[in-house]
Amino acid sequence: MINRYRTQISLCSLILLLGLSACAGMSHRDRNVAVGAGVGAVGGAVLTGGSTVGTVGGAVIGGVIANELEKDKKR
Repeated sequence: MINRYRTQISLCSLILLLGLSACAGMSHRDRNVAVGAGVGAVGGAVLTGGSTVGTVGGAVIGGVIANELEKDKKR
């Protein structure tokens, strides 16, 4: 069971790192939203035991929160 979680977290981390390597042309805000979505996906996966709905939901929530935080910084 613990190995399953480690594998899922490692896979999510690898996907996040590979995804961020393509961020050279992105704005600062876009990069932060991508990082927020990645962190949310990992958190959602961990909290829901690796469920797809939890992972996708975490990614959406993380991305939205990061986007809103970036909006507040501009004010």
